[in-house]
Amino acid sequence: MDVRLLGQVDYWPTYEAMQAFTANRTPSSPDELWICEHPPVFTQGLAGQASHVLMPGDIPVVQTNRGGQVTFHGPGQVMAYPLVNLQRAGYFVKEYVFKLEESVIRTLAHFGVTGHRVAGAPGIYVRLDDPFSHAALVGPAPAGETFKGLGKISALGIKVSRHCTYHGAALNVAMDLEPFDRINPCGYAGLKTVDLSTIGVETTWDEAARVLAHQLATRL
Repeated sequence: MDVRLLGQVDYWPTYEAMQAFTANRTPSSPDELWICEHPPVFTQGLAGQASHVLMPGDIPVVQTNRGGQVTFHGPGQVMAYPLVNLQRAGYFVKEYVFKLEESVIRTLAHFGVTGHRVAGAPGIYVRLDDPFSHAALVGPAPAGETFKGLGKISALGIKVSRHCTYHGAALNVAMDLEPFDRINPCGYAGLKTVDLSTIGVETTWDEAARVLAHQLATRL
């Protein structure tokens, strides 16, 4: 897998470049992993509802063809875009999503943080009261309390075209979290969003990007 570190790049040209790469790749084209961050932007997935964008203000809202609802991207967030030929790799979409989530969980573990999956809610979450606890989440939460005590630290949204993936995962490192208050993150009203900084992890964007890129390249 070729890893490309793009730095900070505008969202729309990156989105177009992913589409072009996927449309033009051949069965022998090497897989790539693009690592970057974006200036502030809200992105709306195919399942997105306009009502979940509460008050975007001066931040643009971009319609995309990835799965999922609305989320925010901005400086201090690592964006990982794996461009993978699933047919050649030999696994299905569900396993691909598992590998994405596992890569984020292993990245968090590198910094001593325990990441959790929540059934039916793609992405990775941490315990707000003790993000370093190794205790597993116990059973399904009562109705209306799915995210009680949890904060979302990583969002996932993918697109598969001709067995090839694009879009990917976002890991919040040290960013301005206020824009998440302007939306219902991933379609969930009141869902709290956190980053490594707010839960007490001191690291740099570069280090977090390096660890996540290594985990993704290893698993994909």
